[in-house]
Amino acid sequence: MRFTEDLKARVTKAQKKIVLPETNSRRVLKAAERVLADGFARIILVGKLDQIKKDASKFQIDLTGVEVIDPETYYRMDELCEYFAKRREKKGMTVEKAREIMTANHTMFGAGLVALGEADGVVSGAATTSADVIRAGLQVIGPSKGNRTVSSAFILLTNTPQYGDNGILVLGDCGVIPNPTAEQLADIACICVYRARRTVQMLDPKVAFLSYSTKGSGNGDSVDNVRRAIEILKERNVDFEFDGELQADAALVPEVGKHKAPGSKVAGYANVLIFPNLDAANIGYKMVQRFANATALGPLVQGLAKPILDLSRGCSSEDVADVVAVCCSDAITADIYEKEFAESQQTQQSQQPQL
Repeated sequence: MRFTEDLKARVTKAQKKIVLPETNSRRVLKAAERVLADGFARIILVGKLDQIKKDASKFQIDLTGVEVIDPETYYRMDELCEYFAKRREKKGMTVEKAREIMTANHTMFGAGLVALGEADGVVSGAATTSADVIRAGLQVIGPSKGNRTVSSAFILLTNTPQYGDNGILVLGDCGVIPNPTAEQLADIACICVYRARRTVQMLDPKVAFLSYSTKGSGNGDSVDNVRRAIEILKERNVDFEFDGELQADAALVPEVGKHKAPGSKVAGYANVLIFPNLDAANIGYKMVQRFANATALGPLVQGLAKPILDLSRGCSSEDVADVVAVCCSDAITADIYEKEFAESQQTQQSQQPQL
C-alpha cells in the first residue's frame, strides 16, 4: 500500500535497529527477510544462531545481514539483570530471578536490549499474547516522561478513500485498557493524534469519541464517561478538532453527520476514532478488517519511553514487516519526544523565580 511504502521510505535514512524476538515463528523469519531486502531497518533476532540458520534453510529464507543475539551468551547479561532487578526491586525482583526471566522470555530480553541502547524498538506478538508484550514494555521500559496513560492504537488502511484521511483511520484504544476513565479517554485521544501526525502524517486530525449515542440521543454510564472526556479536552485547550458523543455513522458519513450533529466540525469527517471501551474497539476494528478487507497495523502500544509494539496473532509476514516500519517511525518519534520534553523542562526551570 502507498502508506506503508511511503513510511518505509521516510524511516530508511535513520536505519533503526529493531528486535524480532519470536524466532520460532516462520512468519517472523520471513518478515526479517522482507525488511532486510527492503533495507529500511536493521534487524536483531533473539535465539540460538544454529537453530535460526536451520529454520531459515528449512523455509528457504535468506537472513543475510541479520544480527542474532543469544540471551545465554549475551555479553551484557549481568548489566541487564542488575538493571531489571533495580527497576523491579519493590516487587521483590532479584538479580537471579531477573536472569531466569531474561533468559527464558525473549520479548522481555528484547525490551532489555532497547533499555540498554543496543536496539531502538521491539516488535512481538505473532506468537506472544498482547498482555505479555505490554508487560515487557511496562516492566522493562516504562512510560515516557510526563505520560500517565499507556494505551494502544490501530492504523486501519481501507480501500474506501471517502472515509477518514483518504481511507486511513487511527483507532484507540484497541488493546490495553478495558474500561478507560474519562481522563484516560482524553489521554488516549491526545496520543492517538500524536500518532496520526507523526506516523500517518495527517495534517488535520479530527477526533470522534464514539458511543451508541449521538449528542444526547441516548443515556448511560458509558455515554456520561465520554461526555466527561470531552469536557476534559476542552479544559486542556488542545490543538485539534474533536467532538462527541457520536455514533460511528455520524462520525464517518457526511450526510449522517450533518443530520445527527449539525454544526459539528468533526461529524462525518472523523479520521481518529476513540472507542468507549476495549470490547467495542476490538470488535469494531476486526469487523472492518475482515468485511472490508482492510489492513490493520497494531495494536501499536503507545505512551512508552521506547517502542515495544504488539502484533495480532493472526498477522502475516507482510504485517510484521509493516509494523517494523511503524516501530522505526516510533523510535524516531521517541527521540523527538524526549528532546521536546527536555526542552520544555528547561524552559519551565528558566521561568522559575530566582533567589
